Amino acid sequence: MALLIDGYNLLHAAGIFPASGPPTLERARLALLDFLVERLPVKDVSRTTIVFDAVQAPPGLPREINHRGLAVRFARRGGSADELLEELIAAEPDPRHLTVVSSDHRVQRAARQRGAPFIDSEVWQVDLQRSAAVRPAAERGDQAAADFDKQAEDIPNPFPPGYGSDLLGDADD
Repeated sequence: MALLIDGYNLLHAAGIFPASGPPTLERARLALLDFLVERLPVKDVSRTTIVFDAVQAPPGLPREINHRGLAVRFARRGGSADELLEELIAAEPDPRHLTVVSSDHRVQRAARQRGAPFIDSEVWQVDLQRSAAVRPAAERGDQAAADFDKQAEDIPNPFPPGYGSDLLGDADD
């Protein structure tokens, strides 16, 4: 299932800001994009499009970029992300296989009219955090953590079976 995300809407709902340096809009966008790439299942990254307004965009900003496999679209100068989201929803050949992430009622209405499922940004972000926490590192696309997990699997358990069971407070005692 493809994801279509209202970028600034999710940014505000999630409260994601850069870890260091001054909190500029560009750095906040990058922090959100990195957050998504690191938490979405690897197979979903290439099927996700995030849309941002371009009202205060610097001159020469491309309309589309790719951030670590994630499609990023910017609205036309003078246009809004909501308008672009509506266009993308309308252009979707099978909107039943598109999930729209936005708390904006206008965008949700456009999704509902086409039969596309939608979810509030804050609810989706909480669900993403929760599911990413329980997914294996390799599935999350976190290669460093996956390598660590693999190394941990290769280390034999130095303790004999039953070691430490007396610390668990068996009811039989």
